Amino acid sequence: MSESIDRKIAKEDLDNMSLSGLDKNEENRGGSFIQQDNELLISHSLFKGVEILSIEEALDKYPEVRELHGSAFGYLDKEFPKDTEGGYFIRVERGKRVELPIQACLYLKKKNFKQRVHNIIIIEEGASAHLITGCAASKATSEAEHLGVSEFYVKKNGYLNFSMIHSWHKDISVKPISAAIVEESGSFISNYVSLRPVKDISMYPTAILKGSGSRASFNSLILSHPGTIQDIGSRVVLKSSNTSAEITSRVVSLGGKVIVRGNLKAEAKDVKAHLECRGLIINECGIIRAVPEIETEFRDVEISHEAAIGKISREEIEYLCSRGFSHEEAQSIIVRGFMDIEILALPDILKREIRELEDKTLQGSL
Repeated sequence: MSESIDRKIAKEDLDNMSLSGLDKNEENRGGSFIQQDNELLISHSLFKGVEILSIEEALDKYPEVRELHGSAFGYLDKEFPKDTEGGYFIRVERGKRVELPIQACLYLKKKNFKQRVHNIIIIEEGASAHLITGCAASKATSEAEHLGVSEFYVKKNGYLNFSMIHSWHKDISVKPISAAIVEESGSFISNYVSLRPVKDISMYPTAILKGSGSRASFNSLILSHPGTIQDIGSRVVLKSSNTSAEITSRVVSLGGKVIVRGNLKAEAKDVKAHLECRGLIINECGIIRAVPEIETEFRDVEISHEAAIGKISREEIEYLCSRGFSHEEAQSIIVRGFMDIEILALPDILKREIRELEDKTLQGSL
């Protein structure tokens, strides 16, 4: 029987965490990990074959985890912050298919606190899982920072759908750093949802497709509020033939500045990849900048990109107003349609939850 989350965490904090996708009842979850500042609050699995530990416990327990620690960044020839404390270790055993999402929440509560975590996720050969990780902050927190270092290892024929939902506020600076290594016929899908204000965020997650038949997909839904600066990128390196990748972004600026980067690099022949960014500027003070990059030295590849940024057309607003909607309602309907949840490749249960979060946020934003 699992620990009771609502007996360990104050209601106000649970309400904040729920805005990042936390299900306190765990009725539809395969396990939970919750860290507040540097304090581990919850860590347990609800599914046989799923292991959930603090990163420190995993490093003490398993020599192979010590060997993996930081090795994903070696593929990128990239340094990573080593002065971290806390974070989660999640491993799904070989051949196990976890239908219910595993959830993790990294929560900021103290003022002026700098949370620096390191996470490792391993999907063993033939295993399959959905992980929903929410990052949130107490309303009382100010001038705090969050650094999240994450490594993903998807083994042969493995599948991981990783959804990260940010629910910060205007005083928080955020910097996720991540790398995913995908082996033969493995699949890695990364979804990023940011609907609430944040001071600034900078991220450029990268997937390395090292095995033939592997694939990666990065999908982003971003609502940018006034005063917010978001530099959001994604990169896929296709190192093996017969691999494929897709990067898709939907950005709505309500007055914030968003830079959307994307990079697809083919290092083998017979690969397919596509990059797409669509932006909608609602407020004239908003800025969206798309920076798509595709690169290869091989002839036998199919790589493409497209980008489009614009405003809501007057005709669309007028049509909806003629059907009885107010101007604000018409704008809200159009933005909801633009922020298409279907691009996230989620199971129905997570689609419903993210759509509800989207509706709650849009109600107070437009």
